[in-house]
Amino acid sequence: MKVLMLNGSPHEHGNTYLALCEMQKVFEDDNIESEIVHVGVKPVVSCISCGGCEKLKKCVFDDDGVNNFVQKMIESDALVVGTPVHYAGATGAVTSFLGRAFYSGWRSGKNPYTLKPACAVAVARRAGTSATLDQINKFFTIAQMPIISGRYWNNVYGQTPGQVNNDLEGMQNLRYVAKNMAYFLKLIKLGKETGVNPPIQEDAVFTNFVR
Repeated sequence: MKVLMLNGSPHEHGNTYLALCEMQKVFEDDNIESEIVHVGVKPVVSCISCGGCEKLKKCVFDDDGVNNFVQKMIESDALVVGTPVHYAGATGAVTSFLGRAFYSGWRSGKNPYTLKPACAVAVARRAGTSATLDQINKFFTIAQMPIISGRYWNNVYGQTPGQVNNDLEGMQNLRYVAKNMAYFLKLIKLGKETGVNPPIQEDAVFTNFVR
């Protein structure tokens, strides 16, 4: 079992990273592999709706880690997305990154996300975390990913590097989230071993509001 963790902060080892590391300790104790992938600081192009991913089975932009992330997600069993809060939302980089990763991943035909547990983690100086969590959770719900929760919102507070370690309640909640995710991963594994198979996917039906 493996959990892929996306660090959407421009600071590779800042507070978002520390929040993910707190969850990573729980996964390690539960003998669950995890990997943190950093979005980085280079510009991330948003999806341009070119349709190229349907032909190539990957995003046409191949220089910013999105395709590598999708491949890692295909081989993983769960997803954690961490992001700092910028103007009451996720960072522009992580939003563009996820937009292309989810769309091109779906178009790849390899189904990297469906029924894999997921959760978002928001890190803020003060406010905007609930709006940010709602924003990231929308990626999960449209991809049929069960959202894992804890005892409160999945947010921690800190401004300068290391301050999240002082948010005792927030960090404790992330440990709860990680434990819950580990539990669901074990249930999924047990289900597969005992013949409980996921539902068969119907062919997608697309409509709009003008017909």
